[in-house]
Amino acid sequence: MMQRLIYAIDQLSKTIGHAFSWCIIIVAFGTCYEVFVRYVLNDPTSWAFDMSYLMYGAVFYMAGAYTLSRGGHVRADMFYRLWPERTQAAVELVLYIVFFFPGILALVISGWGYGFEAMRIHEVSVNSPAGVPIWPLKMLIPVGGALIALQGLAEVLRCILCLRDGQWAGRLHDVEELEKQILAEHAREADEQAARVSHAIQGGAR
Repeated sequence: MMQRLIYAIDQLSKTIGHAFSWCIIIVAFGTCYEVFVRYVLNDPTSWAFDMSYLMYGAVFYMAGAYTLSRGGHVRADMFYRLWPERTQAAVELVLYIVFFFPGILALVISGWGYGFEAMRIHEVSVNSPAGVPIWPLKMLIPVGGALIALQGLAEVLRCILCLRDGQWAGRLHDVEELEKQILAEHAREADEQAARVSHAIQGGAR
């Protein structure tokens, strides 16, 4: 039951994270267009700056849960990685309860007030004469916080399962950073080379 709930929350975070990742493509095309019209046509837009931080902000708010589901947030793990998995789970469980959930709850509550007020007055950007609406971005603050809290619940369940079973529950397979791929390839090559050397030594001994 817990495993299915973890999978469902992970899948939700993945779907939302992937959907909002398209904002990066919009930022890239918008920025290229702005550079072209500004420096080639000498006719800069009035909306490019607002568009860039709105799209980036949307990714920042809405991809937090996805990043948490992938274990991608920054952690100081110089000692953590050396601990037994049950010890890791126990420490993480305490940290989630004592620090994570109170902080996220504060973000959701304060973000709701901040975003609702912006929506009430239909707040627009003051950085350009285009009057780009920014209240939708501010309303994403409590939404993104709620999604992170939901993913935090999945991580707490992972800790409980690890305390029970002695090993971490699996995560959804998804895109990997190039650095991880390179390290895995080097490790595989090193293992193959060690196997060849060992085979050659054994053959020479015979």
